[in-house]
Amino acid sequence: MQTQERATTNQVAEAIAKSQQYLLSIQNPAGYWWAELESNVTITAEAVLLHKIWGTDSTRPLHKVENYLRSQQREHGGWELYFGDGGELSTTVEAYMALKLLGVPATDPAMLKAKAFILQRGGISKTRIFTKLHLALIGCYDWRGIPSLPPWIMLLPNSFPVNIYEMSSWARSSTVPLLIVCDRKPIFQIDPAISVDELYVEGRDRVQWELPRTGDWTDIFITLDQGFKFAESLNLVPFRKEGIKAAEKWVLERQEATGDWGGIIPAMLNSLLALRCLDYHPADPIVERGLKAVDNFAIETADSYCVQPCVSPVWDTAWAIRALIDSGYAPNDAAIVKAGEWLIDKQILDYGDWTIKNRQGKPGAWAFEFDNRFYPDVDDSAVVVMALHQAKLPNEKLKQAAIARALNWIASMQCKPGGWAAFDIDNDQDWLNSIPYGDLKAMIDPNTADVTARVLEMLGACNLSINQHNFERAIAYLLREQEQEGCWFGRWGVNYIYGTSGVLSALALVAPKTQQQSIERGAAWLVGCQNPDGGWGETCRTYNDPSLKGQGSSTASQTAWALIGLIAAGEATGKFAHNAIEQGINYLLTTQKPDGTWYESYFTGTGFPCHFYLKYHLYQQYFPLIALGRYRSVLGTGY
Repeated sequence: MQTQERATTNQVAEAIAKSQQYLLSIQNPAGYWWAELESNVTITAEAVLLHKIWGTDSTRPLHKVENYLRSQQREHGGWELYFGDGGELSTTVEAYMALKLLGVPATDPAMLKAKAFILQRGGISKTRIFTKLHLALIGCYDWRGIPSLPPWIMLLPNSFPVNIYEMSSWARSSTVPLLIVCDRKPIFQIDPAISVDELYVEGRDRVQWELPRTGDWTDIFITLDQGFKFAESLNLVPFRKEGIKAAEKWVLERQEATGDWGGIIPAMLNSLLALRCLDYHPADPIVERGLKAVDNFAIETADSYCVQPCVSPVWDTAWAIRALIDSGYAPNDAAIVKAGEWLIDKQILDYGDWTIKNRQGKPGAWAFEFDNRFYPDVDDSAVVVMALHQAKLPNEKLKQAAIARALNWIASMQCKPGGWAAFDIDNDQDWLNSIPYGDLKAMIDPNTADVTARVLEMLGACNLSINQHNFERAIAYLLREQEQEGCWFGRWGVNYIYGTSGVLSALALVAPKTQQQSIERGAAWLVGCQNPDGGWGETCRTYNDPSLKGQGSSTASQTAWALIGLIAAGEATGKFAHNAIEQGINYLLTTQKPDGTWYESYFTGTGFPCHFYLKYHLYQQYFPLIALGRYRSVLGTGY
């Protein structure tokens, strides 16, 4: 890559000012920031199905969903898991189902293209379990092909090797209501009834309603499932009624006052399906609150309607604060103060599901969403602490108390290997990903390099400390996780650029001298995967194929992550990758729009690696601002 002329101080200052102005212009009057969290179309398709099942479809503008789905279909006929993936089978089947539910005939040109796409990839029989489950709810798939979920699982003690708290928070909050649904095996009558028999390659009458075997030890779960189904056929399921009652109680106890369950749409939809199976009335306040919560995740325009999988106001607000202050905005400005006070008000002082495995910790964390008392997370909490540390608030005593509570909670959440996970400690029973129901491979929440790095960055940035032995365990964990090439895996962002940036930011603050070699290796890897246009990009395919590490079209967010990591590494080692950094800064300057924004089509957020991806619409705004701000602070006025 050729040496490029350095960006002038004025160019950087102008870009920063425009970006700051844009961020401030979209701040909510209440003080927070919140932008769209985009995923694939299955979330919206399943919401359509839910309303059809409850009979509440006529009270929502679902006719606009058709426009949304049509706009997301690609030329090849399919719908994507993430932008540019070439289309994905299960996603396309669910979109097709939703369009049929909305009255679009199978002869519609869009449907014919979708049908051809689906059949070329094996049809419904090759889809994921959750797609088949949604089809089974309306008689379009046979319940014999759905894994059994015995309700007595609810009665297993927490000390037992198998219990609901060995599942990740998102799997748990989605699975408990499905214990009820899978026990009832309902076929709901909807108006009008639909059929998708045309999507079976082998023909509906020739489908083998069996779970696929893999030919290895995991086939034992298929045998167990057959046993469960045999017991169901004879009505000999032990503790069935008690398990159903326990699941119902669990679901009711975990509904927020706002109607949400778990802060995520799958848990919300499944909980509402469970209540429908238990014959709750649509006018029941519990149901009404739940349906309203789903509405709150919807985005409606004049001609479109879609549903987000989650909302991210706490996350977005903390990063926006950091971006503004890192780029030179006054930490006691009214906008910062209002945002900081909003965050303090959102601190969760209730005990949640994390207490099952963490008996020592006390509340004091933050969640991702507006309301999610049961599931605060380490990543959000660490970022909020850093944002509050930077902000200067009128009531500093209150702020410091909030930070102290969060630090104590985070410290109590360290896992045995030395790292931190998102929502729980030691939630690492990997065999759970091998059960037939767990085909998304997201049944657990083990510690990860990116979350661990965030905690260590928080300690260094805020001059906080934890037990020295535990600190050293965390450093050792990160060193073990470094890949051969020098990079780190990114669990919650795409992918190795995200993970490497986070770890470099952490090690540069807490271990700049002792871990210089690891820092230099990480920085060298980032430099090595810079694109010819000066930016950085990485495809979601890296989760399926790690040989693609660091490869992909440049994006503003991933370029910013790389720059943040390289600047941190340079500060730690004194060896700045000047040319690479200049190239990256110029990429951000030349791709910034006149209104101060950046745009990227690609998804750079991760829900479940290989299976579910996200596009945070503010990633392309606040991360570039952080990168430009840190560049100006460290390098922008001369080397």
